[in-house]
Amino acid sequence: MNAIRDIILNGLLIAVIAHGLIGISLIWDKVLLKRPGTKNLLSYVFWLGAISVFGLVLIPFGFKMPSWKLAGMGFAAGLLDLIASYFYYSALKSGEASEELAVMGGFAPVATALIAIPLLREPVGGELAGFIVMTIGGFVMFFAEKQPLKKMLPKIVLASAGFGLMNVFQKIVFNSTNFVSGYVFFTFGTFVGSIALLAPPSWRRQIFEHSEEATPSSKFWYMVNRFVAGLGSFLVIFAISRANPAIVEAISGVRYIIIFLGAYAITQLKPSWFREDFRKPILIAKATATCLVVIGLVLVALSGGGGAASGPQ
Repeated sequence: MNAIRDIILNGLLIAVIAHGLIGISLIWDKVLLKRPGTKNLLSYVFWLGAISVFGLVLIPFGFKMPSWKLAGMGFAAGLLDLIASYFYYSALKSGEASEELAVMGGFAPVATALIAIPLLREPVGGELAGFIVMTIGGFVMFFAEKQPLKKMLPKIVLASAGFGLMNVFQKIVFNSTNFVSGYVFFTFGTFVGSIALLAPPSWRRQIFEHSEEATPSSKFWYMVNRFVAGLGSFLVIFAISRANPAIVEAISGVRYIIIFLGAYAITQLKPSWFREDFRKPILIAKATATCLVVIGLVLVALSGGGGAASGPQ
């Protein structure tokens, strides 16, 4: 029983499942963000954050009030998640589905590791080789073809920095208190951030006008997709509580595999949703990037990457 429990609670396995679910969600996000009723970014991000309030249902299951410093850090991590998500989804709208997601996979782990250097004893948890290989896979995927760098790169850098700081803050909180206590403050921060989006009257009008324009079908699939994304995000946070945050972020390369296969299938079978360029050189480059991600995962697994990372200095 202990062996089964250890496998289920392995941070590496949890991260793989989490990023797989997010990959599925992001493919559908790409479709939804092209539909008139769901393409307004402010409205999309508002509901993304507002739904996070359901994380408060965990309060009866082990919540203990941490120090105000830890509570503030968890709350700040939630705000950072919403801010970074805005730039992330803005990038998602501006290019092809797989490429901007891949560059996030390259930049976000690097940003997390760099931010962790002064704050955590082991920035990549002793799995440097696997971390490097998975991160290179992200950059290979991105440079598979020309991208509108001037348009995309500022958004991706801001999103990566936001997610990186969020990841490190979460790890510090989880190292000092239990998962439920840290997660409650994180979701509360995200929810408060979404409510703050309603303050400017012009933003408030955009959010509710575009929400009303969405068809019942769009609203239904949006909520289904938000559930899948929410479950994936929850598992990412849980994985961070069990493993090194930079490694968990690097495992986002699993998303590339899902995105790569999903985008290829949609391009071939349902091009009216969206199309991507899969000429032979690009296909080879993306397949190479996918192989690098898999190799990196194997290296991390062999080095015991599922264990918890060291705490704050």
